[in-house]
Amino acid sequence: MVEELVAAGAAVASAGVVYVMAAARVVKQYERGVVLRLGRLRGEVREPGFTMVVPLVDRLHKVNMQIVTMPVPAQEGITRDNVTVRVDAVVYFKVVDPASALIKVEDYRFAVSQMAQTSLRSIIGKSELDDLLSNREKLNQGLELMIDSPAVGWGVQVDRVEIKDVSLPETMKRSMARQAEADRERRARVINADAELQASKKLAEAAQQMADTPAALQLRLLQTVVAVAAEKNSTLVLPFPVELLRFLEKAQQPGAGPGQGSGPGAVAAAPAAEALVERDRERADSGQE
Repeated sequence: MVEELVAAGAAVASAGVVYVMAAARVVKQYERGVVLRLGRLRGEVREPGFTMVVPLVDRLHKVNMQIVTMPVPAQEGITRDNVTVRVDAVVYFKVVDPASALIKVEDYRFAVSQMAQTSLRSIIGKSELDDLLSNREKLNQGLELMIDSPAVGWGVQVDRVEIKDVSLPETMKRSMARQAEADRERRARVINADAELQASKKLAEAAQQMADTPAALQLRLLQTVVAVAAEKNSTLVLPFPVELLRFLEKAQQPGAGPGQGSGPGAVAAAPAAEALVERDRERADSGQE
């Protein structure tokens, strides 16, 4: 009798162990469990950890709650300004309602992928080439809104959509390169013209200053002599300014005042000026012969 009781207890314990092993489930931290009992959805969603189901009656489906990174294949389309481009993107989304993601859509990953491709082609047709190249932030927001609107009913939330690359035809690339080169050349010419204008203004101011003070021209000539002599040349050729002769000629005029070079210096400079003028005339006559 005792042996029969022990055997029965062992059988019950074995059956209990088998039942627990068949009913035990473990839901990971990044997952949620959705239970279907005889094909019908149970109301509660199983949280991470150890959980039990009824063997042969309940079926536990685990739904990943992590953010999914899904690349969108390159889509070819024609922009609003009639340029053929190929654009690819990437979508970041996650499941926020495990029951809806399991019940309302057959495969939420495939559904989001197809919706992303369709939305990307639609964005290409509505945008211009300049927007695709330089105003991507606005296009990313438009893509996110277009994908997220139907995905909300599937229990999926789109976190972010990014356009990765825009491929252009080779002819369009060459045209854009020529346009950029022409624009850079235009800016270079404008900068050079502005520099010439500023230099001409400064030179005009310097010429006016030298005209008011003729002695400044002689000082400039001496500075030029010093600069050229620093090169250690054996021969030095310098132009002789006519304004310097006029200055000396004014200095020898008898009616010149003290401020215009009268006195012994002016008397001594007069023969030198006449000699220089005579020498220039002789050189001019010899050159004509």
